[in-house]
Amino acid sequence: MRARRIGIVGRNGAGKSQMARLIAGLTAPDTGKVTVCGVDVAKDRKGALGAVGILFQNPDHQIIFPTVEEELLFGLRAQRVAKSEALAKISVMLETVGHGDWGPRAVHTLSGGQRHLVCLMSVLLMRPKVIVLDEPFAGLDLGARLRLARLLERSDAMILHISHDLEALESYDEVLWIDRPAGAHEPAYLRAQGPAKEVLTAYRGEMEKRGGGNDFTDL
Repeated sequence: MRARRIGIVGRNGAGKSQMARLIAGLTAPDTGKVTVCGVDVAKDRKGALGAVGILFQNPDHQIIFPTVEEELLFGLRAQRVAKSEALAKISVMLETVGHGDWGPRAVHTLSGGQRHLVCLMSVLLMRPKVIVLDEPFAGLDLGARLRLARLLERSDAMILHISHDLEALESYDEVLWIDRPAGAHEPAYLRAQGPAKEVLTAYRGEMEKRGGGNDFTDL
């Protein structure tokens, strides 16, 4: 059975965020191509919207419109969904999360956790087959993290979750450990892949051996 929730770990500089950008088609590979569900995500940007969505750590790097409705409308219109249909979908989504009055609200008046919620709703409305999470819960309080996690659980998309919070990945189906040789000029590589408990135990052991710290760097 295909793993639906996959965690991704690795030290700072190992290439996790670069991998996320490649999967989302935001960065083109130097050679070859990256395909997600048959879509060349760097070249077919319209197709990429339905194949993969990405949620970053900082929502201000993702939000580009002044109001919640405009932000949520953008992706659907890019997928050529009729405006009336798109607005109806947005209304249902806002009611689902208990914020039916948010449509005309200015994004800058929202808290950090609320802006994360807007970004996640925008991704989910486009119904991608894969969702990449690049440390999206870092710095959020527990309540905000739980609300976002519950909303994600409603999606049937495959989840690729990059995180330094190892406990958040313990219940995942599988974990990938991305590493890079000392010196950092050589390509990143997949050091381990397997059940979450097995890979996270090995990763923790490596951290302890190098002196602790979840984002350890080579000395």
